Amino acid sequence: MKDATFAPTFARYDYIIIGGGTSGCALAATLSQNATVLVLERGGSPYENPTATDIQNFATTLSNTSPKSWSQLFVSEDGVYNTRARVLGGGSVLNAGFYTRAGDDYVKEAEWKSDEVEAAYEWVENKIAFEPPVMGWQTALKDGLLEAGEFPYNGFTYNHTYGTKIGGTIFDNVGQRHTAANLLEYANPDTVAVYLHATVHKIVFTTKGRPRPKAYGVIFQDENGVLHKAELAKNAMNEVILSAGAIGSPQLLMLSGVGPMAHLAAHGIKPVVLDHPMVGQGMADNPMNAIFIPSPTPVEVSLIQAVGITKFDSYIEGASGVIFSYSWTRNYFDGVLNYLNEIQTSHTTTSTPLSTQSITDFFKSIDPLFNATTQAGVILQKVAGPVSRGHLELRNTNPYDNPSVRFNYYQEPEDLKKCVEGITTIIKVINSKAFSKFKYPEATIPGLLDLILNVPTNLRPRHVTSVFNLKQFCIDTVMTIWHYHGGCQIGRVVDKNYKVLGIDGLRVIDGSTFLKSPGTNPQATVMMLGRYMGQKILKEREAFLEKKEEEA
Repeated sequence: MKDATFAPTFARYDYIIIGGGTSGCALAATLSQNATVLVLERGGSPYENPTATDIQNFATTLSNTSPKSWSQLFVSEDGVYNTRARVLGGGSVLNAGFYTRAGDDYVKEAEWKSDEVEAAYEWVENKIAFEPPVMGWQTALKDGLLEAGEFPYNGFTYNHTYGTKIGGTIFDNVGQRHTAANLLEYANPDTVAVYLHATVHKIVFTTKGRPRPKAYGVIFQDENGVLHKAELAKNAMNEVILSAGAIGSPQLLMLSGVGPMAHLAAHGIKPVVLDHPMVGQGMADNPMNAIFIPSPTPVEVSLIQAVGITKFDSYIEGASGVIFSYSWTRNYFDGVLNYLNEIQTSHTTTSTPLSTQSITDFFKSIDPLFNATTQAGVILQKVAGPVSRGHLELRNTNPYDNPSVRFNYYQEPEDLKKCVEGITTIIKVINSKAFSKFKYPEATIPGLLDLILNVPTNLRPRHVTSVFNLKQFCIDTVMTIWHYHGGCQIGRVVDKNYKVLGIDGLRVIDGSTFLKSPGTNPQATVMMLGRYMGQKILKEREAFLEKKEEEA
C-alpha cells in the first residue's frame, strides 16, 4: 500500500470517509460492498514497518512522536501528555492491544440492536482478535485481583461483566499486531480507494436551492503540499462521513464552519455554515493512575490481559516487561519538551503556562532502574465514565496542528472517589500472596507511590502528602489511558443515526459521538460501530433506490 492509492480512483464517490482509523476502516470495508468509497487518511501505512507493530516494540512505537511518526503528541490544558494516531488503522496501531466488548447496559443505552451488534463484533473478531497466552506475571495479577475480592472469575471472555477476567488481544501468538487496517481485507477492491498522507482541510457545503446546508465534498492536501477537491456523486443518499476521532472530528467541523459561531468568527473562519454551539463540548478522558512495581524475578513481556471490573466503576489492569529503557524514555521526554517549547513560543494561546521543570529535574536524577531494560510490572486503574467533562477549541486554523483540549480530570468528586478505591484495590493486589514473588520484600507501598511521584508522568505539581493521601496522589499523577471521547456527542451534535444535526449529507461515526467510553477498552466497540453503521447505511441506501425504481 504505497503513498498514492489503494484502488482505482473515481471522478466522484458515493461516500467520502475522513479518517482511516479504528472506525473508518470498518466503515469503508462495509460500505464498499455496495457503493464507491474514498478514504482519506492523514498518516501512512502500518504495513510499511512490520517491526513497529511487534509487541516488543510497543513502547518505542507509541513514544516516537517525531514529525512523520504514527504517534502525534498533544498535551491537554490539564498538563497531561496524550497521543493522537496518524496512521491507517488509527489507535489500533499504537494501543496496548486489549480487545473487549461494551457491556449490555451500554448497548441498551445506545439503542443499538443487540443481535446486529453481536454480528458486527464477530465480523471484527474473525479478523483481528485472539486469546492471549497468559503467563506468570499476568496469572499473579489475576490471582491477586481474586484475593483482593474482585469476584467471580469469568475466565477468558470478550464480554464486559463484573469480576476478574482475561480479555482478548489484537496481538497474535507470535506477538504481531492485527489492526483495524486488516479489516480492509473485507473491502471490495474495485470500489474502495484509500489515499494515505491525505490531510483534509475542510468539508465543503452547498446551500443552493436548499433549506439547509448539504456536504458535497472535501478539500485535502497530499504529502507534496498539493491541494485537491474530492466530491460526492450526485445522489441524495451520498454522504461525507467524519471518522477522524474525538480530536479530529470536532476540529474539522469547526474548520469547515460548523461550530460555536463566536469562536469560529474569532478565528476568522468564513463562512460560518451553521452555528453549532455543542461542537467540541462534552470532551472526556478516562483518567488513569498507575503503580510501578520492580520485580526481583524475571517477568514476561505482556500488555493488558487480566482485568478486574469492579462494582465501584474502576477497572484494574496491568502490563509487564514493557521496555522502560533510558533511550526511549529520554527520546519521549525530549519530544515533550520540544512540543511544549513550540506551543509556548508560537503566537497561540494556552490558558495556563505549563512547567517543564519536572522533566529537567527527572533527567538530572534519573533512577538507575530506568537505565536498563526494566524487570518490572505496572498495575493501573481506569475510572469508568468519567463524569468530569471538558471542551475542545481551535488553537489556530492549521489542520495539521492540535486543537486546545481540556478534560478537567477529577473535577467531579465522584471520579476521584473511584480512583481512590481503584488505588486501594491495586495496593491489595500488590500485598496479596499471589503477587508476592513479583515484589521485593522490602518494597513498601509509600515507597512505590513515591517512585511514580518522582517520574514526570505529567506536567502537574507534586505534593509531599501524596504518598499518604490517595486523593492527592490521584490528582498529582493522573495520566491518560488514551480513551478520550466526546466533542460530537449523540443528541447534541449528531442524531441517533449519527447524522449531524441541521446539515444534510454529513455524519460522524467514531468515538467523538460517545457520551462515555465503552467497556474497559473502546477499540472493539469503535470498530464494531463502523461495521454496524455501515450496514445500516447500506440498508437505507437500498430502500431508497428500490423506492425510486418503483416510482419510475
